[in-house]
Amino acid sequence: MGNKRDYYEVLGVSKDASKEEIKKAYRKLAMKYHPDKNPGDKAAEEKFKEAAEAYEVLSNDEKREKYDRFGFNAPGGGQDFQGFSDINDIFSHFSDIFGGGGGRGGSIFDDIFGGGHSSSGRRAATGTPGSDLKVTLKLTLEEIANGTTKKIKLKKYKTCSACGGTGAKNANAFQTCPVCHGSGEVRQVSKSMFGQFVNITTCSRCGGTGKIITDPCNVCNGEGRVRVEETIKINVPAGVSDGNYMTLRGQGNAGKNGGPAGDIIVIFKELPHEYFTRNGDDVIYDLTISFPEAVLGTEVQIPTLTGRAKLKIEAGIQPGKLLKMRHKGIQHLNRHGAGDQLVRINIYVPKKITSKEKELLKELQNQPNIKVPQ
Repeated sequence: MGNKRDYYEVLGVSKDASKEEIKKAYRKLAMKYHPDKNPGDKAAEEKFKEAAEAYEVLSNDEKREKYDRFGFNAPGGGQDFQGFSDINDIFSHFSDIFGGGGGRGGSIFDDIFGGGHSSSGRRAATGTPGSDLKVTLKLTLEEIANGTTKKIKLKKYKTCSACGGTGAKNANAFQTCPVCHGSGEVRQVSKSMFGQFVNITTCSRCGGTGKIITDPCNVCNGEGRVRVEETIKINVPAGVSDGNYMTLRGQGNAGKNGGPAGDIIVIFKELPHEYFTRNGDDVIYDLTISFPEAVLGTEVQIPTLTGRAKLKIEAGIQPGKLLKMRHKGIQHLNRHGAGDQLVRINIYVPKKITSKEKELLKELQNQPNIKVPQ
């Protein structure tokens, strides 16, 4: 017993893991180390056995309680923790799990090895699902700031109104598919020394519907959908960012022969702005003023996302100073409030001046309040 690893460690779960978590962990390991996926690999075979032993104990309430209390040194010599002698022993012990009967419902390996029950009744009622459509929607900062509604035209498949999406001229224009015999599925059975496995695939002849159209619709030629140009309305919430997207469920391409429609995925593209740089929900505006305006102060009109507004510049303002205009930025996405507009002060320095201006500046340069403090 000393060489055995802790069962919880084997399955990679915590000691308070639920039965569903234990089952999920075992499913993952069984899929990874199953002998049919690792032929001739002894190491994988041992890990398969080890996982099966851990699951056999931890999935049983009584055995798990005893293991939690005593570990491998349980009273009676730990007979509950003996493991499996070989691979066939595992398949025999979990006959219901591996598809050999047992009557306790579906196997936890149904999705791996194709042992699930047929859903042909549901398949026959639906056709092939439609594909998704991707749309890139370009937005200005003004549109993003408060949200907007956009209308766009796009070409897509829509359910044929003449046949209601069935693809047939009338209700009698069908026959049972000769390949799947109406089930919509094709089963392939393979046998190995480890048991029998069933691979279930959608019937390629009827596309999973279980029926063949004998007299197709004249409008859609049996496809159950037609190509149209349609205008859709997109309500864009305030505060979206470049690369964000929203999904319009069921508004994509209609499926073939009555299959469910796909989605429209709208991807937002933020356009560069003439004045503003975005920083989260704040916007930054660079304001350039003259040296006299910076010294004496002034009042200016500047653009905002909702129009022009007055801004007072205090005397003696320094270059690089950020002035905050509260709630003049972008509304927060899916919550109240908005960002700010930050105005960054820059000082204009002329490259060329007249001789008179040069004299005035030299005179000004000698004034004590103009000199840079030492």
